[in-house]
Amino acid sequence: MRDQSILRLQVFKWFITALLITLLARLFFIQVITGEDYAALADQNRIREISTQAVRGLIVDQAGRPLVANRTSLVITLDRKTISELPDQGADVLSRLSNLLKTNVEDLKNRITPCGATDAAPPPICWNGSPLQPVPVARDIDSTLALRIMENTLRFPGVNAEVVAERVYPAPNGANAAHLLGYIGPISSDELAAADPTSGYLRTSIVGRAGLEKQYDLLLRGTDGKKQLAVDRAGNVVGQIGENPSVPGNYLVTSLDARLQGVVERELQNAIDRARSNDFKADGGAAVVLDVTNGQVLAMASYPSYDPEIWLDGLTNKEYKALISEANGVPLLHRPTQGLYAPASTFKVVMTAAAEKAGLPLTGLYNCSPEVTISSRVFRNYESRAYGPISLARALEVSCNTVFYRIANELWVQSGKDEVRTGRDPIEKMATTFGLGKLTGIDLPSESAGRIGGREWKRQNWERNKDVWCERAKTGYPETAKRDPVWAETLRQYAVENCQDGYLFRAGDAVNISIGQGDTVVTPLQVAVAYSAIANGGTLFQPQLAKAIIDVKGNVVQKFEPKVTGKVATSPRVLSYLRESLAGTAVNGTTAWVFPGFPLDQIPIASKTGTGQVFNKQSTSWLATFAPADKPRFAVVMMVSQGGTGSGTSGPSIRKIYEAIYGVTGSTIDKSAAIFPNGKPLAKLPSVDQSGATVIIGEPALRSQR
Repeated sequence: MRDQSILRLQVFKWFITALLITLLARLFFIQVITGEDYAALADQNRIREISTQAVRGLIVDQAGRPLVANRTSLVITLDRKTISELPDQGADVLSRLSNLLKTNVEDLKNRITPCGATDAAPPPICWNGSPLQPVPVARDIDSTLALRIMENTLRFPGVNAEVVAERVYPAPNGANAAHLLGYIGPISSDELAAADPTSGYLRTSIVGRAGLEKQYDLLLRGTDGKKQLAVDRAGNVVGQIGENPSVPGNYLVTSLDARLQGVVERELQNAIDRARSNDFKADGGAAVVLDVTNGQVLAMASYPSYDPEIWLDGLTNKEYKALISEANGVPLLHRPTQGLYAPASTFKVVMTAAAEKAGLPLTGLYNCSPEVTISSRVFRNYESRAYGPISLARALEVSCNTVFYRIANELWVQSGKDEVRTGRDPIEKMATTFGLGKLTGIDLPSESAGRIGGREWKRQNWERNKDVWCERAKTGYPETAKRDPVWAETLRQYAVENCQDGYLFRAGDAVNISIGQGDTVVTPLQVAVAYSAIANGGTLFQPQLAKAIIDVKGNVVQKFEPKVTGKVATSPRVLSYLRESLAGTAVNGTTAWVFPGFPLDQIPIASKTGTGQVFNKQSTSWLATFAPADKPRFAVVMMVSQGGTGSGTSGPSIRKIYEAIYGVTGSTIDKSAAIFPNGKPLAKLPSVDQSGATVIIGEPALRSQR
């Protein structure tokens, strides 16, 4: 028994000894071997970093006029942590603050609620920054109001006032350009996860969210600074340890001209008003001006638009819904690059090139009858009367549909009249070489590719949608029948037809394509690119808004050279024929009434009207032009959805744009009044003075705060 007790004591002694050795070894490992690592971790536990936003670079037009600049603003911020620790979760503070700021408590809560929380409003309304970073809730606060808040810290815990640099949109010469410029906001979790590790983006980064602000964010944003803050165990900030200063961003020089942009926006509005005065809805519009020699975008307008400063205060739910509301015309939609419309008779230039490619003579005569019957279906003229036998040039001038109906049918017959055959038809092939049905590549974050409703697309579309059509053929459209039973039955009949043989490409499909109707849709920018290619001899340029990047001292960081994206698949002879034909339209064609007294002998205008027929809607107004027709430099295209005829609605506005470009008043040309006195955009880049303000070419320096 005694031997067992001694053995137990020995085992216990060995066990205690092993524990002591293990403890000493662990202490040695922690304090000696990994001591420095744990010391660093300890420092991290008491140090927090928050970013200090770099001042973003300016966005200026080609002459140096600021389109987006910076200014100082007195901003009210809320500390989320302080607010959340109050007994009532900050309800009284938010209520008092909302009364002072003349807003409501719900809006303030939305602003400070982290994105991703169950009750969070959608971005960009919710807060996506650091929990330690104050949340801005109001800007441009009067200093008296700010002092009132600061002097009553007991009534406003967690509320502070800061002076910050904010974006400002000077709108020189009335240039809004909201869709082009874009806006900034806190980076989203998805954007941060997808960002290149070398980009320097942090969870607290403010980044471009749309337009040029997004496209060239890395060049504009500079490098954010960092503040090291000391915090206690409860996470409260007790002091600042250090700071790495931010580095300001570069300037983006665009190809836009603010004076021209202002004119184009105003004339697009005038076209909308003109259409509405003639009982058209005119629910949207677009206008584009390109330099045909290099693809530079000189002006681009979308209607309806919005005030770009709406993003600065942070959107309310009501404001955001208004921007995407169909009742308001979806102001957030950029129609020049994202809107899709039937190109109507502007497509006839493609048909002319396709006809010549198929062996039809340019010098022949074609019957412009009032109507033509193809496959037991009657197709009529919509834009012109009957002219009898005429040339293709005259058919373009007067926009005779029946001439192009017959050409389309002949090309369909040449292709074998096989409704089932796969592959592209001749019209579709030619259209793609004009840049239609594919992205232009413009330097903006998003655009629509459109489509050419040819043989290949029709089969692909049927394969994608046949199951839905067959189902709808049985069930119909009960949701539509509640408000419009006739339309619902029409849709059901379409579903029945498409379910059975929606893949067939018939002669009628080719006829519809010939005048830019049917399933073919394009963006206004694509039409401008196509007509630019006709003007310059067949080269497709990538539309470009960026002209150069310069730093805060005016040094050129990068120049953006023209990018060729393709060639039109037709001969120089055909392109010359098209230029001459389109020049005749303004003399004795569909736009002749638009240009009386205009000095066409000195500045010939090539033009093509289009009046798109849209089922269950009013017609789409198109006018595609370039000038001078004999030595082209500028392409100007305008479109008004549900706007009536091309010449009637868009014609007078297009004339005003050319008058501004060339300094025309009546029949007199005054180069001193012209936007481009030398007949071409500026080649020289603007400079930057010692204060960081851009020096506008040809005008006194404009001081703008960075």
